[in-house]
Amino acid sequence: MFRTTIMAAAAAALVATSGPGLAASKKETDCTHQAAVVAAVQKARLDRVRERQVKETVLAGEVTWPERYNAAIPLFTAEVYKLKMKDVKNTDISAQWMDVCMAN
Repeated sequence: MFRTTIMAAAAAALVATSGPGLAASKKETDCTHQAAVVAAVQKARLDRVRERQVKETVLAGEVTWPERYNAAIPLFTAEVYKLKMKDVKNTDISAQWMDVCMAN
């Protein structure tokens, strides 16, 4: 179920943030930025930030991705906040995201 949720979010985020025909290096860069967003959302969840305040909290911190990836924050937030806290604590969601993103 966790993998299915990540796959669904991957499809939505890829449509929202990337164009067709990405070269391998562009795809890797794109996936790296998406994974950074996921990591920031996961950190917010671990810090017990309320779901509706995640975007503001994430953007108030040090952001390492281009501005266009900010649109994906609500998508990732919804998916990460659906997970059990046990899974959020024990899983590197960012690494899983990178694997799924690179595979698609």
